[in-house]
Amino acid sequence: QVQLVESGGGLVQAGGSLRLSCAASGRTFSTNTRAWFRQAPGKEREFVAAINWNLVGTYYSDSVKGRFTISRDNAKNMVYLQMNSLKPEDTAVYYCAARSASRITASRYDSDSYDYWGQGTQVTVSA
Repeated sequence: QVQLVESGGGLVQAGGSLRLSCAASGRTFSTNTRAWFRQAPGKEREFVAAINWNLVGTYYSDSVKGRFTISRDNAKNMVYLQMNSLKPEDTAVYYCAARSASRITASRYDSDSYDYWGQGTQVTVSA
């Protein structure tokens, strides 16, 4: 099993920045892709960003491209999401996710392809 714990959420004004962190523990060697998803009230969970754990590659949704940056620290088993130029529409619960190496052929944009999830952290952007 893999445990994921997010932190860093909060309340920020539009145009501001936040940095989310995701700490992983357990059988982390069995995972490859790490990702961030978010879910706003009344909406489905949506892909935000993903990063390959052992290979070079980062991926973003069109809505956050150019504003958000996903990064990793392999030694610490950490994944980060730097969020700049935040907008009210970025308000959501943000979830960290990881998937097993066996899922490598599945779409990284699909939440169903992820095996492990954190509890989520609230991000609220005021106008």
